[in-house]
Amino acid sequence: MRIGELAERAGTTTRTLRYYESRGLLTARRTDNGYRTYDEDDLRLLRQIRTLQDFGFDLEETRPFVDCLRAGHPAGDACPASLAVYRRKLSELDGLIEQLTEVRAQVGAQLLRAEAELPGGPEPRCELGGATE
Repeated sequence: MRIGELAERAGTTTRTLRYYESRGLLTARRTDNGYRTYDEDDLRLLRQIRTLQDFGFDLEETRPFVDCLRAGHPAGDACPASLAVYRRKLSELDGLIEQLTEVRAQVGAQLLRAEAELPGGPEPRCELGGATE
């Protein structure tokens, strides 16, 4: 398939595919007249990259998964290098969750303080959804 068809089937743009090619994540074969051609394996690579990016992985973090697929494994996460990226990402996410939990607690404490300082006390709360009437 040509680059336009691959882009359409992968839900991306030809510009993105050329960028992936420049980064070594996608390899195009060329026809006699110079057109880029791709196959179903390339589509699988792109789907792997897009799924990982949807999960928050940066483009370079997808490389071990692409390499794993290129090595003939049925899934991009069937190799030790891919598993290491998963572990690093989980650790990163755990850190972010911890930070967000701390920030949420601080914002909640600030809200309680601010409400307590209102003249006449805090606004009454509706038990069914937080709206006041």
